[in-house]
Amino acid sequence: MWGVYRRLVLVAVLCGCVVVPVATTAESPDPTTATGTPALDRTTASSNSAPPTGSGLELGAFDRATIVAVYPDPVTDGDRGECVVVDLPATGGVNWTLSDGEGTIHVQKPSGSGRIAVSDDPGVACHRADARTVAVEDMLRLSNAGEDLALRADGVTVDTVTYADAQTASWYRNGSWHPLGATDFDPVAVPGRTGRVFVLPDSPEVPLALLGNASDRILLAGYTFTSEGVARALRSAAERGVAVRVLLDGAPVGGLERREARLLDRLVAAGVEVRLLGGPRARYAFHHAKYAVVDDRAVVLTENWKPAGTGGRSSRGWGVVLGSPTAERLARVFRADAGAPDAIRWEEYRTGRAFSTEGDGGSSRSYPARFRPRRVSVDEVELFVAPDNAGRSVRRILRSANASIRVVQMRIDGRNDPFLRATIAAARRGVRVEILLSSARYVREDNRELARWLRRLAREEGLSIAVRLAEPRSTFEKIHAKGVVVDGDCVLVGSLNWNEESWRRNREVVVVLHGREAAEYFERVFRSDWRGGAWRLPVAVGTAVAIACLLAIARVGRWVSFDQSS
Repeated sequence: MWGVYRRLVLVAVLCGCVVVPVATTAESPDPTTATGTPALDRTTASSNSAPPTGSGLELGAFDRATIVAVYPDPVTDGDRGECVVVDLPATGGVNWTLSDGEGTIHVQKPSGSGRIAVSDDPGVACHRADARTVAVEDMLRLSNAGEDLALRADGVTVDTVTYADAQTASWYRNGSWHPLGATDFDPVAVPGRTGRVFVLPDSPEVPLALLGNASDRILLAGYTFTSEGVARALRSAAERGVAVRVLLDGAPVGGLERREARLLDRLVAAGVEVRLLGGPRARYAFHHAKYAVVDDRAVVLTENWKPAGTGGRSSRGWGVVLGSPTAERLARVFRADAGAPDAIRWEEYRTGRAFSTEGDGGSSRSYPARFRPRRVSVDEVELFVAPDNAGRSVRRILRSANASIRVVQMRIDGRNDPFLRATIAAARRGVRVEILLSSARYVREDNRELARWLRRLAREEGLSIAVRLAEPRSTFEKIHAKGVVVDGDCVLVGSLNWNEESWRRNREVVVVLHGREAAEYFERVFRSDWRGGAWRLPVAVGTAVAIACLLAIARVGRWVSFDQSS
């Protein structure tokens, strides 16, 4: 009997600190919620955690009673709308309470089990908590400096949460802070069909034609927007009845330019909905994604919607056009971002705001179309988004390499960048690695230093790692692409830079194309850019040609002299 009793006590104590996460997927109607997040940082439940006598709370129900999320610092007067989200089991007759050590509130649980958002003003803060709301007049005053919260059933502590240094407009869940409205998408894999791959500056007509042929919808996401040609295509689409929505970053580095403000004014005047992400409720450091959903197709780019990018006047960039279901998955990302509290309408954003002086609108220089767009077969498409899943997903792809990794990046954020570390680890397994970086003046010295370190590491460890700074010559001005080719049958294309801010704090989008045809196309571009973009003769052949030319010139000279003397 004593042995049974000890086992019951042990089970009760353990159950007080066990967490069972609720499953969720990117398919949920509102991915901007706390649904599916594991429990927070917790302390062990009190040692007297046993089923309250007569409560009807069965042994084992403790693991279903959890504090899911805490929202202590909403952007409201007097912090109205502070909120705690709890998950409670389907038990009757239990007195549920929440306490912060200074005060206690009673939680009136609706019938059945499920998630409940407890707040003094649920309509203000908890409208995105994916939970039934319970209004409490004397809500706990959640300290921004930190709290120890306890969930109790009939006075018995069943779960606790501790947080510190609250962040404005952010949920505390899963042991860290998450901005209100931040998504929790999982990486998605969909069957591949065909795609159209292209590069810039060679083929600026590809994204422009896609926008120009829209008949139903355009959802355009970007970082900066200064392209007159793209703006005309969007205005024209809106005027013929296409639903056009644009989502951009509200605080790009250097500030939003007057040129961009003028273009956005014209878009709004033509009936385009324009929103910018930012303000006190900003979920991301930057909205850096570059894509568009047009009807049932999507274009994903490494380049900005500006003359130097999609306009084809400067940068080497990669892009791909894909059909549904990739387009529909991206549309969900767009809707989640454009519908959140930090997505500010342009009309409101621009009121009383000064804009920066004109930036580089891209030169008028044109470049040869050496690489034409190509329709390719795609076996499978994966979609990654940051900060939700791109960091770990890209590392997974790099770790899967067996033969080769080819990387093109504007720059890499130092020796400890996790993507670079995964690439070096692949080289140590025998994978051949080639890394092509930009030689633009603003990153040249950093890239040279990293290249020297990588070459030294390769010599010391006998690794197959080669690094170059691009010499564009006449094929483009500078490297801006963010691409990877793995094992000749997997390509990553998107906005994700190899730095911590990009994968941890920015909104980024990456597509992974599985299939040899797409890989062959981008490998051909990579090899050309690696060589410097110019056709070169072998030294011996070049010398022979030069000698032949000199002999020919000498003969012509003798013939011309003879003719003149006659």
